Amino acid sequence: MIITAHAHARAGLVGNPSDGYFGKTISFIIRNFRATVRLWESPHFEILPTHGDLAQFASVNEFLRDQKLHGYYGGMRLIKAAIKEFHDYCHQKGVELDDRSFTVGYETDIPRLVGLSGSSAITTAMIRALMQFYEVDIPKDYLPTLILAVEKDELGIAAGLQDRVIQVYEGIVYMDFDRKLMESRGYGQYEELHPAKLPPLYVAYDPERAEVSDVPHRNLRQLFERGDPTVVSAMQRYRDLTDKGRVALMSGDWDALARIMNENFDLRKTFMNIAPENQRMVEVARSTGASAKFCGSGGAICGLYKDGRQYQQLVDALAALRCNVLRPIIYDS
Repeated sequence: MIITAHAHARAGLVGNPSDGYFGKTISFIIRNFRATVRLWESPHFEILPTHGDLAQFASVNEFLRDQKLHGYYGGMRLIKAAIKEFHDYCHQKGVELDDRSFTVGYETDIPRLVGLSGSSAITTAMIRALMQFYEVDIPKDYLPTLILAVEKDELGIAAGLQDRVIQVYEGIVYMDFDRKLMESRGYGQYEELHPAKLPPLYVAYDPERAEVSDVPHRNLRQLFERGDPTVVSAMQRYRDLTDKGRVALMSGDWDALARIMNENFDLRKTFMNIAPENQRMVEVARSTGASAKFCGSGGAICGLYKDGRQYQQLVDALAALRCNVLRPIIYDS
């Protein structure tokens, strides 16, 4: 029997990047893209490489383009680290795993390195597949913490919990990463939100842009740990913005939500450097009257538009920057 597990792309609606700094966030899943892991029992253990893991190219120029789009690492290191972290977790919990071997392969159509959480999607799908294969149940509220440990502890990637929470819970989720909760139990308070009506959301990204997301996070971590007043104050402000965003979302006040999303990005600029090309995406989107903020670390933006005419203006304006624009599918129905 072949086990198939998925995890989808995601975007931060409001609050990011405060999830790693005891903040609050609201995120939504983007079912338009997904990572898929397939796993089956086999006589030997094998991880099948996919495109980003290959080392043979038609030319040096093809390699350089691949490196720009995908970085120096494919997804195989995520698969390896997920397997190790899963086994370590089971050992710590006294869960005996039978000594079966398996073959695992994966694929993903999530745009790489543009802030749509493609790496954690691979990790999440892999952990889900392992849970099915070994018939191990991991508590849902703790599962994102385990997934984060794969990248943070095993691979040294600077990241926060937000991406893993929304990829585990899906839909739209409000997250409170209160310091006392995080330090006492290792995870925050997560609540699935079901607004009466979904906001008119768009997501836009440049498929040619690629940036390793943990680089800006490393710098931010250093500032936060030093108690930089600008950073510490911003993280508290993100908590307030997220609560206001929740009220606007649940009441259907799209004008207020749009203002809050704009403020989310403007606040980010006070303590993080913004690449000119990423700033340009936001400016062009806002020039049409839409709101705009980063989905994650840059390379992709999201916001609200007012009607079909404005959405088309948004598509046309961002096309001049080589950006793809889509309406995110949040629920599978």
